[in-house]
Amino acid sequence: MNAARAVPEGGVNVATVRVGKDESLDSALRRFKRQVQRSGILVEAKRHEHYEKPSDRRRRKAAKRARKAR
Repeated sequence: MNAARAVPEGGVNVATVRVGKDESLDSALRRFKRQVQRSGILVEAKRHEHYEKPSDRRRRKAAKRARKAR
């Protein structure tokens, strides 16, 4: 599965990194952090941190569409 691809709602997105034989742990951790950022795992977690009312969700999406249309 490509980490950069969006995961459908309710799906599981797991970032995995295999550490090479002579690879340092720092470089593997750096690759993992990059993969997590690209896949949007943290953004999704922050979005679920607090409940968002459906009306607020619609308002946020409408504002996003308006910004994008400019």
